[in-house]
Amino acid sequence: MERVELEKFKTILERQLHELQSDFGKEMQSMGSPALADINDQATLESERSFELRIKDRERKLIGKVQEALKKIGDGSYGVCESCGEQIALKRLQARPVTSYCINCKAEMEAEERREETVLQSESSTLS
Repeated sequence: MERVELEKFKTILERQLHELQSDFGKEMQSMGSPALADINDQATLESERSFELRIKDRERKLIGKVQEALKKIGDGSYGVCESCGEQIALKRLQARPVTSYCINCKAEMEAEERREETVLQSESSTLS
């Protein structure tokens, strides 16, 4: 990958990291818990809070991926598939700058996950 392309990805990733970190801090501070008398209001609030926490967890994981991608840019391993060692296609990196796998390896990983899930579902239905 050319230096100009690496610099573009670095800029994109640094901007994304900054936005994620600033949003993450702001939103976690605003997650107070008002005292509600109505049980339905409390249930709704808990449901919303649970949803927000799932989103925050995803953002936390994305922050880690962005930091890892920036580290790879620094050490020269950015854009190399962690599974097969081949270069990740530029279009894939443009679509998902934090990716660690080429499209072929990622597709195979997802297919394997689906096969495992099918086996688990099959086993659980035979036990029922």
